[in-house]
Amino acid sequence: MRIHYLQHVPFENPGSILVWAKTNQSIITSTQLYNDEALPEVNEFDWLVVMGGPMNIYEEDQYPWLKAEKELIKAAIKANKVVLGMCLGSQLIADSIGGKVVQNKQKEIGWLSITFSKEAKASPLFAFFPDNPVVFHWHGDTFVELPEAATVIAASTACKNQAFIYNKRVFGFQFHLENTLSIINDLIANCGDEMVPDDYVQLPEEVLAHPEYIRQDNQWMAAFLTQLKQMVEVDDL
Repeated sequence: MRIHYLQHVPFENPGSILVWAKTNQSIITSTQLYNDEALPEVNEFDWLVVMGGPMNIYEEDQYPWLKAEKELIKAAIKANKVVLGMCLGSQLIADSIGGKVVQNKQKEIGWLSITFSKEAKASPLFAFFPDNPVVFHWHGDTFVELPEAATVIAASTACKNQAFIYNKRVFGFQFHLENTLSIINDLIANCGDEMVPDDYVQLPEEVLAHPEYIRQDNQWMAAFLTQLKQMVEVDDL
């Protein structure tokens, strides 16, 4: 299996996704967009993973590679590839399929719970999640007005659109299950000025006080990817 990931800043890599991919003997390639690296052709990968980042999807003047990235995402979806987006990645996918990305009423930063829909919990892809799992958030924008072929599958108190599935093989997660302690430390070091206490914004010390959440999120990420791989192999999506 060939997995290609798109990385927007040096401090947001795929984390535990890479651990899972290496364990499953996948061929891993990447594009570091912040270094203006060339994007791959669609026939060069089976799965496309689109990472997070502090920029917004509509900042093409400041980040001109966003335009070409969106075109690659569209092409990958059209080619029936598995596409997985995390945070900014989910918003880029939403934009690419005709949805809209707007500023959410509340920022979410830290360990906050989500709720999966009954339909999602009925799927082997999400059935192992407990009720109200605590996951890691760091976003101010959200996706809305998704096309009919997209189904929102999770929500939180502050943001009603937390995850979606599109045409069975495309997944957008507003939250992060992949973040390791190293990534979270780097996020705080590079973007900590955003951590102004609010109803859904936690301080660095509160975020760093829960290594057990990191371990659990990484386990859920691995379980989701393993189930997805099995379903793709038998084309049972």
